[in-house]
Amino acid sequence: MIANIAKSNSAQPNFRVGDERLVKLTSSAAQKVSTLLTKQGRPNGVLRVAVIGGGCSGLQYKMDLQDAPANRDILVESGGVRVLVDPKSALYVTGSELDYLESLDGGFKVKNPNASTSCSCGESFSA
Repeated sequence: MIANIAKSNSAQPNFRVGDERLVKLTSSAAQKVSTLLTKQGRPNGVLRVAVIGGGCSGLQYKMDLQDAPANRDILVESGGVRVLVDPKSALYVTGSELDYLESLDGGFKVKNPNASTSCSCGESFSA
């Protein structure tokens, strides 16, 4: 019986727990993410924040909703929402704040102290 428990635990992803120094959500962003998770039927889900190549400035943010952490992820709880960041993206987003604006040109906005330049549309950056 103990061997079976050990086997089932080994299938669990190996992730680390971080804090809001990595990434922080404003109350508006946390509320919107919670609403989206509930609408998708994932009340215990997580928001993944990643940085990928692309956009006019070279790097862009990618966000999606998932069920659980993956191996090597860093898990941060902010505003009652669980946020995942992979180790490579953590190099670019450390100290960032994610906000949500209800306006015509609104949506999710990232305030990133590591961005040296950003494009006029605000969707990409360079570090």
